[in-house]
Amino acid sequence: MLPAKKQKPIATWSMYKNLHDEVSSLLVEPDLHYEFYENDDDMSSTNMRDTNVMGRFVCHNRACRARGWSSNMIAITIRLFPGQKYNARVYHQRCKFCHWLSRPVLDQSYAERIVYWIRQWNGIRVERPPISRDSKGPHNRQLCEGCKAGHCSQADEDWVAQLDRFVSCKS
Repeated sequence: MLPAKKQKPIATWSMYKNLHDEVSSLLVEPDLHYEFYENDDDMSSTNMRDTNVMGRFVCHNRACRARGWSSNMIAITIRLFPGQKYNARVYHQRCKFCHWLSRPVLDQSYAERIVYWIRQWNGIRVERPPISRDSKGPHNRQLCEGCKAGHCSQADEDWVAQLDRFVSCKS
């Protein structure tokens, strides 16, 4: 009998090197030049920030009735490295119907948020990027891989407090 094939663990986060050009184009104005750092390395970073971005998820489970969902609370960890380098871990979310992991399709908030923190870390005063309050419900920590990893800005907020805030925003 052949030994069972060892399955590769399912990724709970991704890095988006393909969005580096968007980040670079937003850094042109203050004349900052950064490279995307492909190594996932917590130890050598000089600055780190947990924040969130917006985007859309698609459930790829063919047996699931969910087509997809938008999220204004996609957890990311932005890190700065020596030699004018940065990267960002973007945490996945699980489908609320079938619990399959989904990798997000990010909007422009990804580049804007990274540029905001790079500028801050370089001593350039900038206005905080707008945060969307147009939510269809409270953040579900059980479905957020950023919360599970301790890197979501909503991880410490009580679910009941989130629901109260959501209801008060709608009234």
